[in-house]
Amino acid sequence: MEKDRTIQIIETDSAFEIEKLIRPFGFKGAYLTELWQIVTKLRASSSLESIGLSNQSILYGDADLFIKYGETKGNALMYALTNSTLNLIKETPFTHPISLQEKIFPDLISSGKSITNKADLHINFILNSYVGIDHAAWLLFAAEHGLETFDALIPAPYQSALSSKSDRLAVMFQIPYGMPLEQIKEAAQSGYFVFKIKTGYPGDQQTMLQHDQERLTQIHQALQAYRTPHTKDGKVLYTMDANGRYEKKETFLKYLQHAESIGAAKQILLYEEPLMESNEEDISDVPIRIGADESVHDEQGAIVAIQKGYRAIILKGIAKTLSMSIKIAKAAWEKGIPCACSDLTVNPILVDWHKNLACRVLPFPDIGMGLIETNGDVNYINWEKMCTYHPKNNANWTKIKQGVFYLNEDFYATSGGIFESAEHYSSLL
Repeated sequence: MEKDRTIQIIETDSAFEIEKLIRPFGFKGAYLTELWQIVTKLRASSSLESIGLSNQSILYGDADLFIKYGETKGNALMYALTNSTLNLIKETPFTHPISLQEKIFPDLISSGKSITNKADLHINFILNSYVGIDHAAWLLFAAEHGLETFDALIPAPYQSALSSKSDRLAVMFQIPYGMPLEQIKEAAQSGYFVFKIKTGYPGDQQTMLQHDQERLTQIHQALQAYRTPHTKDGKVLYTMDANGRYEKKETFLKYLQHAESIGAAKQILLYEEPLMESNEEDISDVPIRIGADESVHDEQGAIVAIQKGYRAIILKGIAKTLSMSIKIAKAAWEKGIPCACSDLTVNPILVDWHKNLACRVLPFPDIGMGLIETNGDVNYINWEKMCTYHPKNNANWTKIKQGVFYLNEDFYATSGGIFESAEHYSSLL
């Protein structure tokens, strides 16, 4: 294999498809009603080509921009940045997807700020705009070098950090602001045992805290009677995600005190990104495991978070690109910090792209298996139809069984079908 072969992009294309949500999807103190599915094509001078996928989550990428421009215009701005980047790539020969991202990222940042007219544009907006291009670049790199498995894609410096092969992934069942309690109970009845509760309710800090506490009480009472074979005491587990809505550690600790008072604290496996990104308070004395997500944009960010007391890193290969996520995974692994993979409400094909990352980091503490979130099934109106776009839709490892993805030899042999053509999305171009 010619590892240093230069890849020259000579043609690009893109398209998008809007998928509506079942109900307004609440997090970060606001709501989404739809998600744009982005399709990008790269064609090299060798005549090989690839199709990359992504979905745009403007609210996750930059909540202030979402509030300023609204959902539709915000989506249009991110798509414009993607297309601007596609033009740039034709002027940027590369030997590897990671080096391509490193080379063009300063220009992406400048373009993003110009297109959105926002000097403080959040880096996660820029990363989200690049996910589909990064996806296509990895698949094109594989085609150029005759690589047929995800393991073969992993560069040598990152192989140790991504050397696990879990046969099970626990699925975090996401509970957004407005989900009815009956639907949560149905999930428990079907076997889910890790429940991810979206916190950071809209409003000022006191309103947010009060609602978050009340919501936890309701959910904890609803799930108290359910048992699972996957935990030591048989009780279901909770993760929470405030997406950086708590301004002060003091306010966040009041939430945890409430959890303790109602008997829910011992069931908290993980709390993602409770504090706003500008908050520099040390959290090493917090009695539960805190995970860093939005505040970690690169490997250095992961190291800083760990130094502040974060004891888990949230990987988002489907929001911050695979190229960046494997760097972050390596930084966490070197510090002995576990990783979990959270969702961006991606389509079924990207779920398996992400599962390839989730199953290769070390099993998450206390559950003995990998930990991943996928929430498209509870958010998309057309989820079942979207599943049919997956070239391996009928494979057992695409199905969640009692809250778990079971990964067998076929999953690893086919890498979750990531190298196979997705005809529906190709047809949009």
